[in-house]
Amino acid sequence: MEIVYNVFAVLHFVGWAIVLGGYFVSLKSAALNKGVFHGAATAAVAGILMVGVAEMSGMWDDGGPSMMKIGIKLVIAVIIAVLAFVGVRQGDKISPALKHSIGGLTLVNIIVAVFV
Repeated sequence: MEIVYNVFAVLHFVGWAIVLGGYFVSLKSAALNKGVFHGAATAAVAGILMVGVAEMSGMWDDGGPSMMKIGIKLVIAVIIAVLAFVGVRQGDKISPALKHSIGGLTLVNIIVAVFV
């Protein structure tokens, strides 16, 4: 099960890399890169599956990470996915605040993952 967990971990990291990279690419254009939504959805689903596999297989017998941390990361990931969906649907009319909210929340999610 550790291999399955690691596969989901890689997908999770790749998803966030797509979100952050898509945000940076979108800074010079009026629209939001479509990959941002797909990356956020991939990261959220892979994160949920990582927690499920770890809990099911007993990988976290020592307690693992705080479920509050997992919950906060999940809420932020869902918010990012919704904002990205709305941003992609708006096309060239996306507000800079919405675009920067996606980038900022992505960085917050990374900081929570590393430091909390």
